[in-house]
Amino acid sequence: MLRVTTASLCTYCQRMRLFLPPSVSASTVPSPNKRLENQHIVDSLYELSVDVRKVRKFKGWVLSENSAYVSETADLLRDMGADSMVIARILESHPEAVLCLPEDVAAQRDLWVTICPNKRELVGIIEKFPGSFFTVTHHSNQRANILYLQRLRLSKRIIGKLMASAPQSFSRPVERNQEVIHTLRETYLDLGGDEGNLRLWLQKLLSQNPYILLRPAEAWRDSLGFLREQGFTTEELLNLVSSLRASIAELQPESMQHALAYIEDALSCTKDELKEIVILCPAVLYYSLPTLAGRFQGLMDAGMTMEQVKESPNVLELTTQIVLYRIQKLASYGYDVRFGSLDVIVGTKKDFEMTYGKLQLRQQRPLFNPVAPLRSAEE
Repeated sequence: MLRVTTASLCTYCQRMRLFLPPSVSASTVPSPNKRLENQHIVDSLYELSVDVRKVRKFKGWVLSENSAYVSETADLLRDMGADSMVIARILESHPEAVLCLPEDVAAQRDLWVTICPNKRELVGIIEKFPGSFFTVTHHSNQRANILYLQRLRLSKRIIGKLMASAPQSFSRPVERNQEVIHTLRETYLDLGGDEGNLRLWLQKLLSQNPYILLRPAEAWRDSLGFLREQGFTTEELLNLVSSLRASIAELQPESMQHALAYIEDALSCTKDELKEIVILCPAVLYYSLPTLAGRFQGLMDAGMTMEQVKESPNVLELTTQIVLYRIQKLASYGYDVRFGSLDVIVGTKKDFEMTYGKLQLRQQRPLFNPVAPLRSAEE
């Protein structure tokens, strides 16, 4: 175990240049007013090929701690299958890992193995989410939350994704997560969902938005209550909940009211038409008023009409910059979006490239093949 105490200021300053590798400039020597680095921590990280300059720049306080467990942390990662390069990357991005007690890290490893038994995959998770793995506090809460989610028959992959992406939801008491899951279950069933599909629905929501468990249960009730008041049926609400993933819990009734009022006025639509727009483009519920207004005005400035936007409201999901780029690209092949459907420019980048590719092919294909032999009337 590496446990060291920083030297006195005078002795440290005199010996500093001798301990620093040649590649480190003299400018890195700390001034008397700064907290001194623990040279043993610095040397141990150098031995593991860790970019100490990067650590010093972003999390220099780690290098000034009185004690650390650099070699022990590296050995544990190595035993799990991590090679030298992976260990260096993990400690560069999350150097505070070396401050965790070895027994705590070992316990964390044993806990994670229960949901990710494949060590190679686990090392990949740690490399991507080192802060989640080295959150060694609230160990009992983590275990209780894992057991609870396993009792719900959620897949290990989903649980692992939740732990990696939203570790805070596992550090808090299991009762709080139980309340949110209960609200989700009641919401799904109240909206006409099938009990047999509940687990798959939950897995989809949790997979799409790992932070869902951190949203208060009341937020779900408030958001759904507001949408019910707008006249959405239970079936439509269920589709909205699924389309919005867990974002519906983040929506405030007041902000949704402003968004709906703006769309209704900007597109001069009826209440029924407004509902249809929301069903086709649920994103309008969570865009801010300035964002909606800016994107709509951008479409008008580009020569689009309200009717076009009303028929293809998903165009509001795109920034004005992306819309203009796609319009210009289509125009280069003679397609004027102003006189057709906006469906050709909506969707992901991949969707648009497919549409653009088809247009290119159509423009390049000859009307007839001049090489092919002409058929005679007798044939």
